[in-house]
Amino acid sequence: MFVDTHTHFYDEWLLPDADAAIQRALDAGVGKMIQADVDSRERPDMWAVGLRHPGVLYQMLGLYPGSVTTENWKEELDQVYRIAAGDSPASLGMTERSDVAPRSEATQGVWGIRPPESETGLKPMAFTAIGEIGLDYHEGKEYAKEQQEVLRLQFELAAKLDLPVNIHMRDAWEDFFAVLEDCRHLHLRGNLHCFSGSYEIYERANRSGDFSVGIGGVLTFKNASLPSTVARIPMKHILLETDAPYLAPAPYRGKRNESAYLPLIAAKLAEVKGISLEETEAITTDNAIRLFNL
Repeated sequence: MFVDTHTHFYDEWLLPDADAAIQRALDAGVGKMIQADVDSRERPDMWAVGLRHPGVLYQMLGLYPGSVTTENWKEELDQVYRIAAGDSPASLGMTERSDVAPRSEATQGVWGIRPPESETGLKPMAFTAIGEIGLDYHEGKEYAKEQQEVLRLQFELAAKLDLPVNIHMRDAWEDFFAVLEDCRHLHLRGNLHCFSGSYEIYERANRSGDFSVGIGGVLTFKNASLPSTVARIPMKHILLETDAPYLAPAPYRGKRNESAYLPLIAAKLAEVKGISLEETEAITTDNAIRLFNL
């Protein structure tokens, strides 16, 4: 069994046939998949899909850096805190806010209001990590200060709940390390999602915590520099992921990604490491189960 440690079945590109995509993944030997959280607009559909596939889909909880703005971050983070504290979906009343109205009919039975939780018997959903959180300056640094504060607060939340963190990082490594090093006392553990950095970045992260790297489709890209870096990283710190529906591995590059393609990434990792596919599957699955307590 493989574990996809980062996917998004609720994304609008995958949502219309999410259940079929999940079955394709299961048929391909991917037995467990973890959905990364983004924000209050995406969260309802994430949980709706997750509730339909218990024991197969697992959910993270967190505020994505690209969703942080001056106007909304406190409200968004407050919802994360409330869910972490055990608030039920219905008590959050999200369908009453037009700016975050659910995007699918299936969602309405999850987030309540229509019908109330007392009639559905739904309970707050468990989560397996705080993520995906981090910093993203790719579109500019207008909200850099807010992103850093949100990251710091979510690091503290993860430590309080004794949960791993799932890190999204884009064009912001130095600021990330400044926050991480300030939070060294929290003894954080987690993974660097969609890792494409250097071996030195991997080493630096592990001076302030216990971090694995999430390896996805980029590993299979022609002329990618990632294989030479991955060759130096110990297998005990490597996780497999797709980030579906994005970053599909070869030969599907440029097309919609799915968790069913995870074995293609595993095969390339086995090649890079000079080990069998079976050993790659066993080690990465054990790594995921241990880190995320699956």
